[in-house]
Amino acid sequence: MLCFLRGMAFIPFLLVTWSSAAFIISYVVAVLSGHVNPFLPYISDTGTTPPESGIFGFMINFSAFLGAATMYTRYKIVEKQNQTSYFSTPVFNLVSLVLGLVGCIGMGIVANFQELAVPVVHDGGALLAFVCGVVYTLLQSIVSYKSCPQWNSLSTCRIRMAISAVSSAAVIPMIACASLISITKLEWNPKEKDYVYHVVSAICEWTVAFGFIFYFLTFIYDFQSVTLRISTEINGDV
Repeated sequence: MLCFLRGMAFIPFLLVTWSSAAFIISYVVAVLSGHVNPFLPYISDTGTTPPESGIFGFMINFSAFLGAATMYTRYKIVEKQNQTSYFSTPVFNLVSLVLGLVGCIGMGIVANFQELAVPVVHDGGALLAFVCGVVYTLLQSIVSYKSCPQWNSLSTCRIRMAISAVSSAAVIPMIACASLISITKLEWNPKEKDYVYHVVSAICEWTVAFGFIFYFLTFIYDFQSVTLRISTEINGDV
């Protein structure tokens, strides 16, 4: 049986494939429609103008849902592991879940409030998604190290921490350069004064976004041994 069909592994697998498709499809449609420059647009630029805005909004909304489902399942896995063999305070795991869910809400805001229509709301949602997402990966990397070697291999811990470190290093210049750009626009000319800020910020944004994707890819193995049971109880007289 394929690894992503075992247990609950299909959840992070679907999150990774769906989110990757959301970024790629929106980018391709936006470029072919002539709405953005093929060279390093912001991710949000590829979901601003119809028809790609509808594709982007729908797919990112579902990605936010899958992200929340993945994070909650991961929370329950760590909770059960910690009960079996204590390695970390439960508050640590809970805080990472809350931050992760806030990041998913930020994704929903990004998907539903277009960059040019309501830039303040859109940028606020993006800030929540990226900052909370990066902190979530850092906290979960620490949890992975604490549960090593019983629940995670050292190589998995190192991969997760490396992705977290790269994402953390990228998110700072992403925010700094984006804040220095004086105007929100889709078309950029290399001769414009803010062009360098745009390029640096866009590179960092794509780096962080795909950092999240590769990070959740490492959850697939952990989710293979997890099963979901739904029980129904009826109380009282019928």
